[in-house]
Amino acid sequence: MSGNTFGRLFILTSFGESHGKAIGGIIDGCPAGLKIDVQKIQQELDKRRPGQSEVTTPRDEEDKIQILSGIFEGQATGAPIAFIVYNKDPRPEDYNHLKKLFRPSHADFTAFKKYGIRDYRGGGRWSGRETVARVAGGAIARELLNHAGITVSAFTSQIGPVKMNIPVEAVDTTDVERSLVRCPDPDISDLMIQLINKLKAEGDTTGGVITCIVENVPAGLGEPVFDKLQADLAKAMLSIGSVKGFEYGSGFAGTTMKGSEHNDVFVKEGDKIRTKTNYSGGIQGGISNAEKIVFNVAFKPVSTLGKDQQTIDLTGEAVTFSGKGRHDVCIVPRAVPVVEAMACLVLADHFLRNEIARIDL
Repeated sequence: MSGNTFGRLFILTSFGESHGKAIGGIIDGCPAGLKIDVQKIQQELDKRRPGQSEVTTPRDEEDKIQILSGIFEGQATGAPIAFIVYNKDPRPEDYNHLKKLFRPSHADFTAFKKYGIRDYRGGGRWSGRETVARVAGGAIARELLNHAGITVSAFTSQIGPVKMNIPVEAVDTTDVERSLVRCPDPDISDLMIQLINKLKAEGDTTGGVITCIVENVPAGLGEPVFDKLQADLAKAMLSIGSVKGFEYGSGFAGTTMKGSEHNDVFVKEGDKIRTKTNYSGGIQGGISNAEKIVFNVAFKPVSTLGKDQQTIDLTGEAVTFSGKGRHDVCIVPRAVPVVEAMACLVLADHFLRNEIARIDL
């Protein structure tokens, strides 16, 4: 396997390079008859696209999706859903100076050692632009989740040292799109924008954290042992470029608690079984328990800087280079729809797997 395919029953395969002709993908396993609004797919791509605000890369891409197959009169036909997004503003010449050197903290060196070919055009398959296919595929998966009543909402909770102090339970996700950095806290959002503008003037970059909340997940999604729901969510998030960490529920903070404090006690509320707390993050034994699934995804600082950096070239000689081209100071705001998309792909896959998990005789 080449690593370009994700999922077991609801499957996404992606293709394309950052400065090639197009980015695209194929969704296989989407149930026939599912209503799919192509405009909603476009709306998700618009959230991810470059050039959308003053705090993102100035690369100007419309990212208009074209459906090639699998959807007819607003419904999935059961055939593979193929889609393509053409690159309208590629500038591979911006990267000519990188032909013979390895950029710090990029995939240049490792990709060269693996394949023996140097695609220096903005990172090729390792560029954040490949997430176009993820977002489009995730938007289709979201249509399936909508059918099941499952909602997925993510937001920026931290950029650099600036972080939200609002408890997750108090976050109003309807405020996310009102912020240039997709932070639902207006005051913190302003501080984040100030930090990004400051770093932009200095030619530097930063990272941050995205928090995702999944609601109305029925109990039973997930598989034992190797395909635990949190394991597949972790793989999905860690497959996103620049991601350095994943935690769900109590995460690393749970290591400081006593078992008597951390255990989620079961209670009966009406005709439903609930837990009094949710340190488990909505997942126990790798299977959803119907509580909210809450997780955090950590992103490293963008590796392309506006400052001179030291590195080596293909011959091993030390060289100095300057990061040219168009890049984000912080990728986090545009990565919010990517995190949502990957969560949707995982949940759609496990939803379908759960449908065939047992026979009620």
